[in-house]
Amino acid sequence: MKRKLLFANVVLVVVVAAAFLHLRREWTESRANEQSVLTRRVPPAPAPPVSPLPAAAPARAAGYNDIAQKMLVSKDRNPVVVVEPPPPPPAAKMPPLPLFHGVVNFGDGPMAIMSENAKAPHRDYQPGDEIGPFKLVALNDDELTLEWDGQTITKKFDEILYRGQPPQSAASPTPTAATPAAAPPPPVTKAAAAPGGDLSPGMKACQPGDTSPAGTVADGMRKVIRSSPFGSRCYWEADK
Repeated sequence: MKRKLLFANVVLVVVVAAAFLHLRREWTESRANEQSVLTRRVPPAPAPPVSPLPAAAPARAAGYNDIAQKMLVSKDRNPVVVVEPPPPPPAAKMPPLPLFHGVVNFGDGPMAIMSENAKAPHRDYQPGDEIGPFKLVALNDDELTLEWDGQTITKKFDEILYRGQPPQSAASPTPTAATPAAAPPPPVTKAAAAPGGDLSPGMKACQPGDTSPAGTVADGMRKVIRSSPFGSRCYWEADK
């Protein structure tokens, strides 16, 4: 029994010694490997090529032009000067329309009895005649057409019919002690017996100062003088 125990102890000592030797050898090798790794010199990798930076351009005043023109806190630095166009001239105001008193027809076409205003005398007008700043363009049974400044105005008779007091006569009042006598009218220069401006197709007006009698023929036209409740009416018509 003692011999077996002694043999077991020897075997155990041998195993322990062998394990110790193995562990020491492993430690020694790892230590040597560690020292070799720590003392090994690693060659440095070559540095990558570095391209030189572009040279900075010198500062120019023109480069700050946008900053100066678009500065939000100073609008007056904008060099663009806004010039507002002048306002258009005011449109001419149309004067009051002439007044309509009636229409007559003596066989030569309708004539409008009109006056420039309530104080002016009225007389007969045919298409083509001027009534102050207006011109009578057309006339029919219930309306007439006037022209002013390139504009055409068509009115019914009732729209411009004069409904006030009749205008005073165009004749000068008789001079009295309180009213000085009016100056005599200037002499009318005698004109040649010839037709004047056009009144309508085939009809022309008489010229002021034309004292030739009715029936006078000139330039292929014959002078006509007709009497009406509003005075004599003179015109030239084609000599048939």
